[in-house]
Amino acid sequence: MKLVPLGDRVVLQQKEAEETTKSGIILTSKTQEKPQEAEVIAVGPGGLVDGKEVKMTVKVGDKVIYSKYAGNEVKLDEEEYVIVKQSDILAIVED
Repeated sequence: MKLVPLGDRVVLQQKEAEETTKSGIILTSKTQEKPQEAEVIAVGPGGLVDGKEVKMTVKVGDKVIYSKYAGNEVKLDEEEYVIVKQSDILAIVED
């Protein structure tokens, strides 16, 4: 199966949560913070959304930072994804 987002929606796959801090402290699953970094898996067509023209600026494969409490979490074929509006994406991470 495949997720195909509509409108200005973007499907993201979250980066794994850090299990240790930079100083070497091991974190339990309760104290691990939800990561805000993800990879773009699919991008909607954009177009006319709520009466406004939306041009999609992210593309599949981009690494992005998105709002902490944005989107809806979805599980498909044992994989977890987050579907967000493009406006919830704060930045594209470039190497």
